[in-house]
Amino acid sequence: MVAHYESSTLIDTLLSGNNLLSALRGPDLDLMRPHFRALQSASNTVLYDPGENVQTVYFPCHRTLVSFLVSTDDGSAIEALLVGREGAVGGIVSQGNLPAFAKIAIQTGGDLLCIPVSVLDDCKERSRAVENLFARYADCLVAQMFQTAACNAAHSIEQRTAKWIGAAIERSGSREVPLTQERLAAMLGVGRSYISRVIGTFKLDGTLAVRRGHLVVKDEEKLRARSCSCHEIVKQHFNTVLHGVYPET
Repeated sequence: MVAHYESSTLIDTLLSGNNLLSALRGPDLDLMRPHFRALQSASNTVLYDPGENVQTVYFPCHRTLVSFLVSTDDGSAIEALLVGREGAVGGIVSQGNLPAFAKIAIQTGGDLLCIPVSVLDDCKERSRAVENLFARYADCLVAQMFQTAACNAAHSIEQRTAKWIGAAIERSGSREVPLTQERLAAMLGVGRSYISRVIGTFKLDGTLAVRRGHLVVKDEEKLRARSCSCHEIVKQHFNTVLHGVYPET
């Protein structure tokens, strides 16, 4: 479900809730400002299905999280990317309408800003700063995908689970992640029983608590100790290429 809002005051508030947009100077952001729409979307809302023309760029704001999900032969949907207030999804560097490769869906519902791809392309032509920002962000997305592929091949389910939860709480700014164990297992491409055992271990040592449909981080230090270094590597690349864009807890 997606609700649309046209309030200019709300749009100004949401602009400060997306770190990528906050990185633009006033005159460059002003090129885009009149064309933004504010949205509020529920969890599991699909923004794009594979093959759909990508006509709109979405900017998650505040606690909103968006997943790129790739389908497998058995019908599973495994997460390839997680994007929050540090970025944007859909038509980042494309010229014109191109088909989506992955399903793009709201992981954690909340506020977003959106703008037509055609308008963003026009703003890039008019501002070197806008063009440079999105080119650098595209580089960060590619780096994140590379690291995810390596992580899935090299690290244990426990490490990957801790990494995903750590990335989610940093991007959202909240220690509570609205996610079932079943959905987490599907996104990581592992069996539900494996995730249950991992989460059980995290509960026993005080790392996590589990509420109905939610994972709650009780001890971030313990979570980081159980995680692989992949999240920190991605974060470091963001800070090198786009300093200040990746969220800090």
